[in-house]
Amino acid sequence: MRRGRRRRGVYLLPSLLTISSLLCGVYAIVAVHNDDYTRAATAILVALILDGLDGAVARLTNTQSDFGVQLDSLADLVAFGVAPAILSYGWAIKPYTKMGWLFGTIIPTALFVSSGAFRLARFNVQTQTLDKRYFVGLPIPAAAAVIASFVLFMRDSPSLVLFQHELLSERVMSALMVIIVYALSFLMVSRLRYRSLKGIEIKKRQPFALLIGLTLVVLVIASEPSLVAFLFFSLFALSGVIRLIPPIRKHVAEPIEHLIGGEGGP
Repeated sequence: MRRGRRRRGVYLLPSLLTISSLLCGVYAIVAVHNDDYTRAATAILVALILDGLDGAVARLTNTQSDFGVQLDSLADLVAFGVAPAILSYGWAIKPYTKMGWLFGTIIPTALFVSSGAFRLARFNVQTQTLDKRYFVGLPIPAAAAVIASFVLFMRDSPSLVLFQHELLSERVMSALMVIIVYALSFLMVSRLRYRSLKGIEIKKRQPFALLIGLTLVVLVIASEPSLVAFLFFSLFALSGVIRLIPPIRKHVAEPIEHLIGGEGGP
């Protein structure tokens, strides 16, 4: 009699969502090759939604598996590592290859992919030992979303049409994209902590005011989706740095205590 026989097969629904996210990344790469940067950026953001859904479905249906974890990492490397790196290169870096070796070569593109791969490998190794409420280093889907939303914001936002033509040249936007790619690469491999959104309870009752607030958020997103997406993901990327800033109250409390008659006062 065989004992300890390993189960064969995969959980279908989470795996299909993961593969769909992977294919969105492949589509984004093809779209960049065809100079369709808007669709490439949109495909990356769709992959972000699918990536969130596959994890949520796996947790709700209790269908997590080691195979799913590895498949998800491979899909993430394509959809959120290779695809946004190629998008940034094709849209902003390649047209201005004479701006200098730090700007006009493949270095920022290669650095972003390498940092993303390192970030994913480190997460897989440390996933059982770290606090599940936090990520160590900027998650690669968030880094990809910053690039994709920036491209959409710069290309399709109605409020930027006049601003772009009068104040921002294409070379300036190209340089800005390169700076963003370098910054995101550093944040992914850093030891900065980012709050995980997986612990949010959606089954529990919430205050009615929260529903009103979420409704307002949806309305704002509908009015300027690319701008809101870029601001949201940029703020999330900066949140790890902001967490390093000591609370102002801690530094102000001691001087105030002495002024109002604390130790050493009159």
